[in-house]
Amino acid sequence: MNNEKSETANAELDFDAIIIGAGMSGMYQLFRLRELGLKALVLEAGTGVGGTWYWNRYPGARFDSESWSYGYSFCPEVLEKWNWSEHFAGQPEIEEYCNLVADTLDLKRHIRFSSRVAAAHFDDDSNSWRIELTDGTSFRSRYMVTALGLLSSPTMPRFEGVDDFNGVWCHTGEWPKEGIDFDGKRVAVVGTGASGIQAIQEIGKTASQLTVFQRRPNWCTPLHNSPITDAEMEDIRARYPKIFQRCQETAGCFIHSHDPRSASDLSEKDRLAFWESLYASPGFGIWQGNFHDIHTDREVNRQLSDFVAEKIRQRIHDPKVADMLIPKDHGFGTRRVPQETHYYEVFNQDNVELIGVLDTPIERITPTGIRTTEREFEFDVIIYATGFDAITGSFDRIDVRGSEGTTLKDKWQGGPSTFVGMMVEDFPNMFMVMGPHGALGNQPRSIEHNVGWISDLIGHMEMNGLKSVRAKPEDVKAWHDFVASKAEGLLSNEVDSWMTGVNLNVAGKEKRQLVRYSGTAPEYRARCDAVAAGGYAELEFGGTELCPPSAARGHESAANETNL
Repeated sequence: MNNEKSETANAELDFDAIIIGAGMSGMYQLFRLRELGLKALVLEAGTGVGGTWYWNRYPGARFDSESWSYGYSFCPEVLEKWNWSEHFAGQPEIEEYCNLVADTLDLKRHIRFSSRVAAAHFDDDSNSWRIELTDGTSFRSRYMVTALGLLSSPTMPRFEGVDDFNGVWCHTGEWPKEGIDFDGKRVAVVGTGASGIQAIQEIGKTASQLTVFQRRPNWCTPLHNSPITDAEMEDIRARYPKIFQRCQETAGCFIHSHDPRSASDLSEKDRLAFWESLYASPGFGIWQGNFHDIHTDREVNRQLSDFVAEKIRQRIHDPKVADMLIPKDHGFGTRRVPQETHYYEVFNQDNVELIGVLDTPIERITPTGIRTTEREFEFDVIIYATGFDAITGSFDRIDVRGSEGTTLKDKWQGGPSTFVGMMVEDFPNMFMVMGPHGALGNQPRSIEHNVGWISDLIGHMEMNGLKSVRAKPEDVKAWHDFVASKAEGLLSNEVDSWMTGVNLNVAGKEKRQLVRYSGTAPEYRARCDAVAAGGYAELEFGGTELCPPSAARGHESAANETNL
């Protein structure tokens, strides 16, 4: 037994760090670790970079943050050469952008594609992670960084007969690269979340018949997208420093910030005029640039919800259909607000039908279509826009085991617990980019901060010859208490949604959990940065490095020659 421990303790590492996922988080994390001179490998299940923007190829998929506020801010070369064509770019352009970044920074030769991770186990004797792929291949590294994405684990509805359907079917989050032809087809879309809304807008243009099956509607507001002219792009490029600074200052890292006034400070006429201007403006202004108390005051939220409901009624010809598309179970802005382009007008088309599955439930999927309690439908194509097992679901798909064999799934059984959203107690040398209890919003802005914080911590360990780091239990609890305090008083935390850990398609996720940080991004960053500035007193470091720090620095040339 002692000999086995000795052999494990001296096991040779394949890499200094392994990153799981080649989306925007994984690519930037690779760049930063390579800058430290570490030998790093990215494991990616897909055949290309982009993460969310690789997998979600469904028609209509696009940004809801302004394109020029979403891209990376750290690379002047990319900022200078890349031109956005639209204020809210579509998936093909975003994937092209991600590839440009990867090629410009020479990242792809450090990425192993078609490599889905099945398990990741920490070995206490060697202070290293053993990561195993679904094909049985395994790698050992000192550090493991998860860059899995909040919405990367698609969930299917629990209908009988899904595999019995003889036509074409898929989930929006696993769209085939070759696409799907809807021209003249009878199409069903199951779900009216953000993905379903975007897909319905496009599918309705060519399908001979489109039937939408809806459990509960969402509040949606117009995107107001438009092309970016050459002159506009040059102006945007000149303003990039101010744009990114603005994103650093706002609560959700968008260019929009909440109005400091209360809705009650204005007369009804002025309040409605303000809402009219927001409704007519591009992007998330009506959600992120509204009165601050729409998120906490029930009466103000009711008034705003009534305003948006009336807009929906004005856009839909059939009052019964309009009523079906107006949410009754949550107020405006208490869930992330899908942005749309003529979504409501689709339901005015003669070839489009809306079915409320709470009133007429789906009994099963048949070889020819869908059977509800009232009738049977025949379809050529079925699209499941049924969302994702959000925030923790991507972790649940991997057998992650920390110190002494502790499983992450068991650790988070009653809800996730983290330290600053980037570390987990009993999981040494494991870091999460955009993990539970981290700042959400305009994701790349928070991604860049998370990656920077993690990279600085790893750099601190390398410079000081430290072989392991773990979060202290008392500080994990303190962070959880802080996150809980930021959830108090918010109407959004009284609503079932992926942001409160609810997914009725996933067993065990029927009740709300504290899965996200609800405070502002600047406050989040300040607390994280204080940990670093204070010398990481909240963390417990283990021993000295098995090899001197200079050896890790010497990996730089080896990293540049990684053969995948």
